[in-house]
Amino acid sequence: MVTISTDKGNDFSQNRCLICGTRKVDLRNPLVMGILNYTPDSFYDGGSSFSLHKALQKAETMMQEGATFIDIGGVSTRPGSDAPSVSEEINRIIPVLKSVMKEFPEAIVSIDTFRAEVARAALAEGVHMINDISGGMADDEMLSLMAESEAAYIMMHMQGTPQTMQNNPYYDDVTADVASFFATQLLDLQYRGKQNIILDPGFGFGKTLQHNYTLLNNLSLFKDRFGLPVLVGISRKSMIYKPFNISATEALNGSTVVNTLALLKGADILRVHDVKPAVQAIKLVSIAQQSL
Repeated sequence: MVTISTDKGNDFSQNRCLICGTRKVDLRNPLVMGILNYTPDSFYDGGSSFSLHKALQKAETMMQEGATFIDIGGVSTRPGSDAPSVSEEINRIIPVLKSVMKEFPEAIVSIDTFRAEVARAALAEGVHMINDISGGMADDEMLSLMAESEAAYIMMHMQGTPQTMQNNPYYDDVTADVASFFATQLLDLQYRGKQNIILDPGFGFGKTLQHNYTLLNNLSLFKDRFGLPVLVGISRKSMIYKPFNISATEALNGSTVVNTLALLKGADILRVHDVKPAVQAIKLVSIAQQSL
């Protein structure tokens, strides 16, 4: 039995405006975040964008196809992966961050990191958003840093670490347990006045196939309780391709189907490898909902 309060965390549900540093984003309609993995060992593309030239080409394609956000990651978080040093992560992302912000000034740029030192370096360059897969658990300084920053903060739930997260994950009630995690982590941030927070249930991060689909079915409950925008990142993950015994490279159609289900459950941001199909899904769902 899922028991989640309907108390609103803030007024986002009324104004639908997300502050991202110096930028404001209208979330009255769902938007797309394009994934820019700047690593040699990404679970999906295997490092195909691991050069500045190729990374900028990919960013350009995503912007042309309708992405609002570009999420740059310098660490692979696939199950069992090992993280590079902090200095190596910074050396990877800062040149890409600078180039993307220069070449695509209309983009809302995010850095995918769980390390406060990396986040601080990105914030010094004017990044608009920090995407933390640990929800503040991996680095004690992250929540304090984000409380003091005008950048938006994506708080994701993960059970364990990338090295351990898929070792028999267990929950008493996955939806209630993830909601309890958010409630705990949000307490200090919201007490200190931070409101530009996005919640990500963390599909595939310490969850079984059943856990993932339970969270998907209950997605709207997170919005009801916390009154915050919700990001869904299911693109080409194993929850899509394992039921068919195929690979991530064959999971575009399934990704579009599950992204559509997430939109119907109230997702505000779709984080994807393939921007154009996600933009199309948003448009078709909007047309269908306006016809009700």
